[in-house]
Amino acid sequence: MKEGTAKKRSSSPAAESGAADVTHDRVEETPFEALAGICNVLVIGLFILTFLAQNFVIPSGSMENTLLVGDHLLVDRITLAPPTGWMPLVHYREPRRGDVVVFLKPVPDLDANGQPQYLFLVKRLIAIPGDHIHLRNGVVIINGVAQDEPHAQPTTPENYREYLDDFPSVPMTPDMGATEAWSVALPNLIQGADLVVPNGMYFMMGDNRHNSLDSRYWGFVPRANIVGRPLFNYWSFETPESEYERTGLTSNAAWLAHVALHFFTGTRWSRTLHVIR
Repeated sequence: MKEGTAKKRSSSPAAESGAADVTHDRVEETPFEALAGICNVLVIGLFILTFLAQNFVIPSGSMENTLLVGDHLLVDRITLAPPTGWMPLVHYREPRRGDVVVFLKPVPDLDANGQPQYLFLVKRLIAIPGDHIHLRNGVVIINGVAQDEPHAQPTTPENYREYLDDFPSVPMTPDMGATEAWSVALPNLIQGADLVVPNGMYFMMGDNRHNSLDSRYWGFVPRANIVGRPLFNYWSFETPESEYERTGLTSNAAWLAHVALHFFTGTRWSRTLHVIR
C-alpha cells in the first residue's frame, strides 16, 4: 500500500508537466479552417438530401389514414433508383405492388399565372407493367385475383362512385375531372374488362380511394418519374388541408407563429418515427 501511494505522488509532477506541455503546444484553429469545416458539413448534408434522402410534407388527405395532412416524411431516394456503378454496395430493387412511393406527377398542373407546374405526389403503387387491373365495387382485381387491402378506404353504399369503384368499365365524361389525354388513351388500353399496364409504366391510387386524384384520372406513372419510398414520419403537426393552398409572406409568417405557439399541443406525438407501410 505504501509503495502504491508513493508511486502516485511521484508521478503527479510529471503528469502536470506533460499537461502543461500539451497546452503550450496547442495550435489555435484559423478562421479559414473553421470555414472549411462548416463547408464540409454543408456539402455532406446537401449530398444526403439530394441523392440519399429527402424531406417531404403531406399537403392533402388522399392517403388517409396511412398518411395525414401535416406528416413530414423522410424519403429513401436510393432503393428504387436505377442501379449505378459508383455505389455497388447499395441495395436496389424495382418498385413493387403495395409500395407507398413518391413520384413526379406525369401531367402538370397550372399555377396562378397559367404556367405548367409539375408536382411531387405520394400514392400507393397498385399495378406494375404487364398487370391486368379493374375494380368491382371498390375491390381491386389484378390478373383475376381480388386484392386484400386493409389500408384502403372501403366502399359503402354511401360513398360509392360508379367511375371510381367500377374502373375502367364506366366511360368517362367531361365532368369527371380526368385529363383529356387520358380520356383519349384509356379506351385503347382496355382488354375485355381490364386495363393493361404498359411496359415501363405503373398504376397509382390513394388509400383514401374516394378522395384521391390518381391514375384513374390522369393515367400511368413512368418508371423515370418514381423518386423514392417514404421510410418514416419524423414529425407530424395538425394542419388543415387548406393551409398548403395559401401563399404569400403574411400567410407563411402567420402559420409559423401558429406552429411556434402550439408546437407541443399540435404535434401528433404518437406518429413520431412512425414507419410507413
